[in-house]
Amino acid sequence: MNDLPTDFSAAHAAAVFHDFSTASPLVHCLTNDVVQSFTANVLLALGASPAMVVDPGEAAQFAALADALLINVGTLESTRADAMLAAVHSANQAGKPWVLDPVAVGGLRFRTDFVRELLPCKPAAIRGNASEVIALTGLASQGRGVDSLDASITAIPAARELAARWSTVVAVTGEVDYVTDGVRLWAVNGGHPVMTRVVGTGCALSAVVAAFCARGEDRLSQVATACAVMARAGEQAAAQASGPGSFTPAFLDALARLRQEAQICA
Repeated sequence: MNDLPTDFSAAHAAAVFHDFSTASPLVHCLTNDVVQSFTANVLLALGASPAMVVDPGEAAQFAALADALLINVGTLESTRADAMLAAVHSANQAGKPWVLDPVAVGGLRFRTDFVRELLPCKPAAIRGNASEVIALTGLASQGRGVDSLDASITAIPAARELAARWSTVVAVTGEVDYVTDGVRLWAVNGGHPVMTRVVGTGCALSAVVAAFCARGEDRLSQVATACAVMARAGEQAAAQASGPGSFTPAFLDALARLRQEAQICA
């Protein structure tokens, strides 16, 4: 096991992204109410097809039809939890990958208990900030709602533990993103601070991770490439925008350009 992260290569990311650009995965997003529209637009900009089916009966049925499933517990309540659990079981039975975004776990009991109930259902990937990833291991973290007060690098041991224990890939996102399968550890650099001033970039990233997991078997490469694509688009958008208000449309445009060009290292 390499204790130090290896920079994720642009060439590797470009190859994975080129393969992704030939597909149009259908992503079933059981996500929080605040970010549904933005998440859908991000997926559409990358050529994926978003769907938000929330009724417990329909969610289970649709999860088997979709190419990938996102579970984001940002605005969790009892009925939504039932739909999420049913969708996860259905996705597993159908052999479809699902991704967990453990929004604000650690500080709130209902969502923390629910997410820990989901972990044995073997998510293909977990995407969270440092505080969320640390809290999933049962350790004390420094989160404040959806915000992390822990640096992403501090969550590397917790990410490795989670990945190894549940046979998954864990992405800890922050100023630098760290992605691990419990053995390999990659650092994904890039992005821009303005991305933290716009609602939904992290949640949308989790949906993009799900979209990438729908194609191929190298989960670590897929998750790292999803992070790299979002970071690159964030850099390009920030260079054009004058603030958070103009950043969002510039970000969607940047994602669409990356999709059209099928490369992220121009």
